[in-house]
Amino acid sequence: MKKDIHPKYNSASKVTCACGASFLVGSSLDAINIEICSQCHPFYTGNDKVLDTAGRVDRFKKRAAVATTTKKKK
Repeated sequence: MKKDIHPKYNSASKVTCACGASFLVGSSLDAINIEICSQCHPFYTGNDKVLDTAGRVDRFKKRAAVATTTKKKK
């Protein structure tokens, strides 16, 4: 392997989110700025919203219900 071609690995790089949360990770960068993290992401905070445009979710649920009832009749 060639010497001196790999970047320096920092085992304690600071990651800072736009929401103000920060934590340490291993990286070749000294500091990392991110826009969203597990502290502010809607999926992890429980504020997840399903955007139903044109009733697509309802139509899927109807088809799924019909598919399960037809299997039970056979």
